[in-house]
Amino acid sequence: MEENKHFTIDWTNCRLCPRECGADRTRGFGACKVGNTITAARAALHMWEEPCISGDEGSGAVFFSGCNLGCVYCQNREIALGHSGRTITQDRLCEIYMELQEKKANNINLVTAGHYLPIVIESIKRARKSGLTIPIVYNSSGYEKVEAIEALDGIVDIFLPDFKYISSEMAARYSNAPDYPEVAKRALAQMVKQTGDAKFDERDMMKRGVIVRHLILPGHIKESKEAIRYLYETYGDQIYISIMNQYTPMPGIEKRFKNLGRTITQKEYDEVVDYAIDLGVENGFVQEGETAKESFIPQFDDTGL
Repeated sequence: MEENKHFTIDWTNCRLCPRECGADRTRGFGACKVGNTITAARAALHMWEEPCISGDEGSGAVFFSGCNLGCVYCQNREIALGHSGRTITQDRLCEIYMELQEKKANNINLVTAGHYLPIVIESIKRARKSGLTIPIVYNSSGYEKVEAIEALDGIVDIFLPDFKYISSEMAARYSNAPDYPEVAKRALAQMVKQTGDAKFDERDMMKRGVIVRHLILPGHIKESKEAIRYLYETYGDQIYISIMNQYTPMPGIEKRFKNLGRTITQKEYDEVVDYAIDLGVENGFVQEGETAKESFIPQFDDTGL
């Protein structure tokens, strides 16, 4: 067992995430598709995050293998299913953080790290003792236990969660997680409580705060509007809302979900963005250009590991 602040991790009966699958991850895989040793697929400067995260130098992104949510349309499916990546030690993970800092990364960006939470927390503590000073970004699907977010208090500076669904029906259909909306709402409330209002440096790089991402799915404009309305009515300008148009249909998805076999149209995107503006959203990000291309998906080739 490993303890950190508010909860205990038993790798032989894992209940770390909302799935509470009870898997013995010392012997096999949990709902996250991985065991209890860290597997990552890429560690490099990443230029495609929000401007206040990537900046000109890039965000120091570490892409962890595995995922507890398993969305049918996942653009990072190769690593989400645990099919690629390299096993690394906690010592190596600390070294990776330091190497990214030396490359002038604006932050350390932990991409889908929740299923390794106790190890990641310890790695950040150790790296800070070794001279890590840049902010820590927790880049998440939003499907997190409140206890897990509480354990990150004092560890994470910036939370970058998704808010994928406002309806349990959509969450059940596309992620087999009908509880996603309520789970994500509780997790987000804790994130905002921990960071408070956003803070930026003189270069407009975020140093502390919460950016919530919402990916618009084709044919689901009404749900996107409802999700954005919830976020704005609940948090106002305390958070930043990133409205994303980069949905990319993966090969064969249309055979199971016909409506997901296309990208969203410019008209659909403009309608959602205009709705957000009419609501009064000022702290936000929009995407321009043709982001819905597979070329925007990183190469998960063990770079930097």
